[in-house]
Amino acid sequence: MNAPMKEPAAGGLVEEPRPRVPLWLLASLTFSATLAMHIFVPALPQVAQDLSASVGAMQLTISLYILGLAVGQLIYGPIADRFGRRPTLIAGLSLYIMAGIAAAMAPSAHALIAARLFQAMGGCVGMVLSRAIIRDTSSPQDSVRSLALVNLFITAGPAVAPLIGSAVMSTAGWRFIFVLLALFGVMNIMFTVWLLPETRRAGGDNSVTTLARNYRSLLTSPAFLGYAIGGGCATTSMYAFIGAAPFIFINELGRSAYEVGIYLAILVTGIWIGSIVVSRLIMRVPIRSLLIGGNLVSLVAALVFLGVVASGHLTVSWVVGLMFLFLFGAGFAAPTALTQAVSVNPKVVGSASGLYGFAQMSVGALCAGLAGVGSHPALAAALVLGGATIVAQIAFMIAQRNAPKLR
Repeated sequence: MNAPMKEPAAGGLVEEPRPRVPLWLLASLTFSATLAMHIFVPALPQVAQDLSASVGAMQLTISLYILGLAVGQLIYGPIADRFGRRPTLIAGLSLYIMAGIAAAMAPSAHALIAARLFQAMGGCVGMVLSRAIIRDTSSPQDSVRSLALVNLFITAGPAVAPLIGSAVMSTAGWRFIFVLLALFGVMNIMFTVWLLPETRRAGGDNSVTTLARNYRSLLTSPAFLGYAIGGGCATTSMYAFIGAAPFIFINELGRSAYEVGIYLAILVTGIWIGSIVVSRLIMRVPIRSLLIGGNLVSLVAALVFLGVVASGHLTVSWVVGLMFLFLFGAGFAAPTALTQAVSVNPKVVGSASGLYGFAQMSVGALCAGLAGVGSHPALAAALVLGGATIVAQIAFMIAQRNAPKLR
C-alpha cells in the first residue's frame, strides 16, 4: 500500500511518514480475546457447581463466546473505517471491561452466558484492528513480519491461558478470573489512549454509502474471498484436530489425560516456529510463494496423516510429528493470507480485517463440528484436515489469479 503523499513548499511530492505503533501493544490487544476464551475453561466444573448449572449451560459460555468473536469482527471493521481506529478500539475495550465486571458478579448461569457473549464482542476489537493498524502502517512485506510476530501471541492463548486460569481459580476463585481480565482491559485501554496514534488514512470518502459499497465489493471479490476462505481452511481447520485430540490420544492410543496437554503444547510450537521462519523469509521470498508453499506443507502432512489412520498404523509419534508439520505450514499461511486479503482494497482495510476474521472463525467452527461426526475421531479429523487444505490450495490459486499485485 502506498503511503499518502503531500506537497512540500519547494514543490514535488514526498512520502508522508507512516505513524509509529508499538507492536507489543497490538500483540496485547490481540491477546485479550484469546486469553479470555481459554482462561475460563479450567473453571467450568467449579462454576457449574457454584451456580447449579448444567454441563450444557457451561458449554454455552464457550460456544457463544466464539459466536461473539465471529459476529463482533463483522461489526468493528466498517465502524473503524468510518470513525477511525482509536475511538473504535476504546469503545470495544470499554465493553470488554464492563462485561468482565458483569461476569465476575454474575448471579446465575444465564447472566454469565450473556456477559461472556458481550465480553467476546468487546475483546475481538483488538483482533480486528490490530491487523488493520499493521496494514495501515506497514508495507506488505513488513506487514507479514509484524503479523507473524503478533500471531505468536494469538497461538500462545490456548497454551498458557488454561494454566493461568487454573492458578487463579485455585488461589482466588473463579470470579477473580474475570476481575483479572477486566484489569487487563483497563491496562490496554490506558496504553491505547497514551501510545496509539490514529492510523486510518486521512481524506477520501468515508460516508456510510461508500463504505457499504466498498464492503459489498469485498463480498463479490474472487481475490478477497479466495484469501479469506483459503486462510480459514489453512489455519483454523486445526480446531478439527484440537477438538478430537483427547479422544485420539486417550481412547485410541491409550495415553493419559496429562499427556494430552503436553502433546498439544508441543504442537502449538509448530505455529510459533512457522511464524518465526516466515518472518525471516519474507524479505527474500515473494509473499505468494510463501502462502502456497506453507499450505502445501500442511496439505502433505494432512494426507499422510489420513493414510496412516486408514492403514491402521496410528501411533503417538505419527500424530505428533504430522500435526506439528501441519501447524508449521499454518504458521506460514496465517500472516501471508491475511496480508493478501486486507490488501485487495486499501480503502476498507478495517472491513476486510473483520470479514477475514469472521471467515476464519466460521471455518474453524465448521471444521470442529465435522470432526465430531462418526465414531472414529482420528479418521474424521484426518478427512477434515485433508479436505480443508485442498480447498485452501484451490482458493489461494483462484485468489492469486484475480488479485492486484502488492507493491
